[in-house]
Amino acid sequence: DPQAAADIDWLIGLVTEVRSARNELNIPPGAKLGFELQRAEPATEARFVRNAATITWLARLVRQEGATIDGARMQVVSGEATVSIPLGGVIDLAAERARLGKNAAAAEKERDALAARLASPGFVERAKPEAVDKARADHATRAAEAERLRAALARLG
Repeated sequence: DPQAAADIDWLIGLVTEVRSARNELNIPPGAKLGFELQRAEPATEARFVRNAATITWLARLVRQEGATIDGARMQVVSGEATVSIPLGGVIDLAAERARLGKNAAAAEKERDALAARLASPGFVERAKPEAVDKARADHATRAAEAERLRAALARLG
């Protein structure tokens, strides 16, 4: 059944995104969170309805019908829709923003230092190829980490 296969792929993507976002924000994995679905097309809305029990079980999310979420929230994009999850009372928002900002700044500093090293003709020409390859890999890792942390910070709304 093509629709069932598409639903499973969509569900895996949604649960993966929600779990990653929860992990980045240090939200306890067992905590059930409410959510509001925003800007959903009818097909996506139907998918959420069909898979509500699985979403609750795997992503630990419970839909808040007709609720309006005020204050800080985490947002996860699922297709054209946005899953908006309130964070008030779940985590210490100020501490989490500070932690994410500090870690992102550290990753950016390391990324920039590696970029400067790689931009130096002396390093690239004189260093062993393995050292240059390692510096490039480390630069890519730090750049991805900084981007991930900035995205987590942006998710806080």
